[in-house]
Amino acid sequence: MTLYEQKKYQAPGQLVEIDGRSMHVYTKGKGEHTILLLSGLGTAAPVLDFEPLVNELAKNHKVVVAEPFGYGWSDGTNKARTVENMVEEVRTALKRAGIKGPYVLMPHSVSGVYSMYYANAYPDEIEAIIGIDPTLPKAFEYFNEKAPSVPSFVRAASVLGAARWAAVFTPEDFLPIAGEGTYSEENLNMTKRIAAWKSYNKNVIDEANELNRNAEKTEVMTFPPHVPVMIFQAMDKDQKEKDEKIKAFYGDQMSPAEEHKLVSLTGHHYLHWTKSAEISEYTTEFLKK
Repeated sequence: MTLYEQKKYQAPGQLVEIDGRSMHVYTKGKGEHTILLLSGLGTAAPVLDFEPLVNELAKNHKVVVAEPFGYGWSDGTNKARTVENMVEEVRTALKRAGIKGPYVLMPHSVSGVYSMYYANAYPDEIEAIIGIDPTLPKAFEYFNEKAPSVPSFVRAASVLGAARWAAVFTPEDFLPIAGEGTYSEENLNMTKRIAAWKSYNKNVIDEANELNRNAEKTEVMTFPPHVPVMIFQAMDKDQKEKDEKIKAFYGDQMSPAEEHKLVSLTGHHYLHWTKSAEISEYTTEFLKK
């Protein structure tokens, strides 16, 4: 079924070759700023997941979604999921797709770690960083937590088709939690298909197990002073104490940036599921400066 579907449902964007593998790069819109959306861990189809936000941002900006290896319409890879490899693959994909910087990085969740590395390793390529409830490298130490490890045998769930059955019988585990009409039926059906193709694959498992090491490599880094930073914090009205602690953490982490702003929005960790219009509006105003 997967082989049949992958032939039938072609990538909506451009496939570029990196080390003999194809990476999917999707673009939409035009504008002075090029916004690069970076997905969180395990988001099976980033292009589909970000669709409402892409549509909003593309009204004023050029928007790019580069799906990492193991995600969406991109191939898998045998390369380790280190922060160095992840960033280099994205940079190479952008160059081969003919997308020039500087870029506004918009990381969601664990991509905050990759964005921190990107901004420090290649500061001239970054115009600004706008995080969507991002995980920053120092978060694990600050909150005394470690990223959960995923045993390799979980990959069997994908190989044996368990992910496809799960997408059929428990679609709520794979689909966005959003109001009716936010995502089209075509989008949601395609999301379930790609979840069956890509959930629990080797690259996603390796990325999860590499996260602690990637955070350790980058925890000494700070946002470069010349790079403006804005962070959207997902607020839970029932966890005020936790929200205040996270707010303080983000404030401290952004302080090296000469221009920074924290925006608190009530919603799920995947804020773009329900707050795309607000995120786009704040982003446009921030970039005008």
